[in-house]
Amino acid sequence: MTTAPGRPLLITMGDAAGIGPEVIVRACVRGDAAGCVVVGDLDVMRRAIALRPEWAMPVAVLDEPGDVAAVPAGTLPLLVPDGLPARLVDAGWGQVDARCGAAAARCIEAAVAWVRGGQAAGLVTAPIHKEALSAAGIGYPGHTEMLRALAAEPGHAPPPVRMMLANTELRVVLVTIHVSLRRALDLIDVDSVLQTIRITDAALRRQGLARPRLAVAGLNPHAGEGGLFGDEELSIIAPAIASACAEGIDARGPYAPDTVFMRARDAAGHLGEFDAVVAMTHDHGLIPVKYLGVDDGVNVTLGLPFVRTSPDHGTAFDIAGRGVASERSLVSAIRMARTLRGV
Repeated sequence: MTTAPGRPLLITMGDAAGIGPEVIVRACVRGDAAGCVVVGDLDVMRRAIALRPEWAMPVAVLDEPGDVAAVPAGTLPLLVPDGLPARLVDAGWGQVDARCGAAAARCIEAAVAWVRGGQAAGLVTAPIHKEALSAAGIGYPGHTEMLRALAAEPGHAPPPVRMMLANTELRVVLVTIHVSLRRALDLIDVDSVLQTIRITDAALRRQGLARPRLAVAGLNPHAGEGGLFGDEELSIIAPAIASACAEGIDARGPYAPDTVFMRARDAAGHLGEFDAVVAMTHDHGLIPVKYLGVDDGVNVTLGLPFVRTSPDHGTAFDIAGRGVASERSLVSAIRMARTLRGV
């Protein structure tokens, strides 16, 4: 990948029927997206701008990301990828629509190409809708899986990646992501747990932690209670932790998943014992992070050859098009990407 000075971050618009376009506009109005370039549909972004009179701003359609340097303040810079569905703006707010799924995927593909070509510094993705992706025939259940495939070098397997959700109090990295719980149990083995620990340790070191303290959550109640409630802790998780420790990684556990997040939480009056928690399944790990509040949460994909962050919320179809959605999580994602850019 080539590099160039002053490369912008790219913000993909997400599902056109969701809150992505309007929270992007709100972030632009506030100035929190200064220097970023939106990747999306012109009419969709204009529709979002029109939701509130105080959001009125011109849109500058760019030929390439670097053109943002010439865009006047108070203007939304936009890259429109080839291949977007026609009349995308006709898709109604808050509705699952195959056109929106196809457009969201096309924006991601184009943005990754610009990032990997060295024309942009990283990627911030507004929320997509998994049903809309499926309706469009997109063979990935979410951003993480799609980005992993797009990151593959020609002739090589995609890189191993993991999802980290983080806020100011807690970081959680997942061993399994968007699969059924029954399928997730089959995917948890020594290699997958050890790989997750390695990826987490390496990512946090790149973020400036000299020796990250990692807690590994168990799978079963009470972390299996010595095998009484399941043996995955004994046969899978503990051996993975031991191997990580032998490599010089500060990994500990397995800990009971109903208490480890409280121990790791770094809040006022409570110094967290750990820098991150490795959790076995999607809901095990994400419920505690989201319970602390989605407004400041950020999703970071670890293991990619480029920076990617996103808000810690979905498309919010129930409020889309009303101009009331909060931009705070998107702004947090932009800030995180700026911190990580070039990592």
